[in-house]
Amino acid sequence: MTQTERALACGALRSFETVQRVIEDSGVRFLVRQAANLARKEEASKLAAKTTADAASTWRDPFSPCEESLRVGDIGERHFLLLNKFNVLAHHLLVVTTDFEPQESLINADDFAALFACLDRFEGLGFYNGGEVAGSSQPHKHLQIVPLPLDADASPALPIEPCIEAARTSGVFRAPQLAFTHAAAWLDRDDRDHRDHRDNDAKNAHATYLQLLNAIGIEPLDVAGVAHQSAPYNLLVTRRWMLAVPRRVSHVEGVAVNALGFAGSLFVRDDVQRGIVESRGPMKLLADATIS
Repeated sequence: MTQTERALACGALRSFETVQRVIEDSGVRFLVRQAANLARKEEASKLAAKTTADAASTWRDPFSPCEESLRVGDIGERHFLLLNKFNVLAHHLLVVTTDFEPQESLINADDFAALFACLDRFEGLGFYNGGEVAGSSQPHKHLQIVPLPLDADASPALPIEPCIEAARTSGVFRAPQLAFTHAAAWLDRDDRDHRDHRDNDAKNAHATYLQLLNAIGIEPLDVAGVAHQSAPYNLLVTRRWMLAVPRRVSHVEGVAVNALGFAGSLFVRDDVQRGIVESRGPMKLLADATIS
């Protein structure tokens, strides 16, 4: 039995059943997942209310200690891998720092090394919600990973990937098809065995990440000797490329937007929210969530 199966069996893992629709916009096949039934919608609403109430009360770090039934294992000495307790996508993983570090602190080379240790084992999308406005619900630093493809019945594996491929160039670039503010860069990695190269890959990725933050206007701020972000942002990371987005608001007409939205995957609670995405258009909704 896998860790996912064990966590489901004991009730530690709470997966949301969804109904999926594809909405094409500006050449991108956006995946829109909607809560499948009333019970799940009510559970999602209660969870949102609990999250708000928790934020107003004394905070307890859910990652320290974490639920052991959700823990997959250690990644080196500074990170561990955890199943995402409330997941919409199957096998959604969190890469969490062993010791508390704030989510608003900048991602460092060790964080990238831990992320690539996972991405080198399976094809996936790494992402980061830099702050509450960017969709983060926990202040303990954690990156996230979902396996690719995002939809087994659709192509491409990642909805925005063709846009990135078409715009590929050296250095920092922008994909014209993506209407939201962003900066992207290709990573100097290939399909070789990366285990012997992971330190260099992580250092190179970290340098590229800092270039992307600079390109979208995010500056490093020194807070008690630790580099923090100057504003909220989202980051997408694959084995091949990286993309950063500056954030303005966390919700657009009530629809929550996190990093996965900019990859082409949105989650809505009900028909009303789905209607907002359809009428406004996914690309316009994402553009409205970013700083122009």
